[in-house]
Amino acid sequence: MIEAGKSLAGGCHCGTVRFRLTVPENAVVRRCNCSICAMKGVVMLDVPMTSLDITQGEEALTLYTFGSGQAKHRFCSKCGIHTFHQLRSEPDHYGVNMACVDGISIYEIPEVPVFNGQRHPGDGNAYEYAGVLRFEPTDY
Repeated sequence: MIEAGKSLAGGCHCGTVRFRLTVPENAVVRRCNCSICAMKGVVMLDVPMTSLDITQGEEALTLYTFGSGQAKHRFCSKCGIHTFHQLRSEPDHYGVNMACVDGISIYEIPEVPVFNGQRHPGDGNAYEYAGVLRFEPTDY
């Protein structure tokens, strides 16, 4: 679905924030069940921080942290959309909200693994997955 080395663009709902990224080799697509990710419901693409450039609206990004403060969640201050965040489990990576990437529909991904953020490796637990979320379209 996502080709390594491909350049993708994306942004927030109102268009204030725009970014460009390069898809890494062995791209990881996942969700997380930690408290904030469960509420956001984001399907994320993990990319090295060096692979993402904010091309517009960096000044409009609002930072939110909690708990350990290691994960740094970025939201557009105008429309409130979560665009990406610095991962706690891999601090040199961003988790990019795939719903913000131009031309990608998260509803075309039939199964998404769910990282076990409730038992985070940073808290002394194993790096593990809690399960898989599936999307099965219905015929109307």
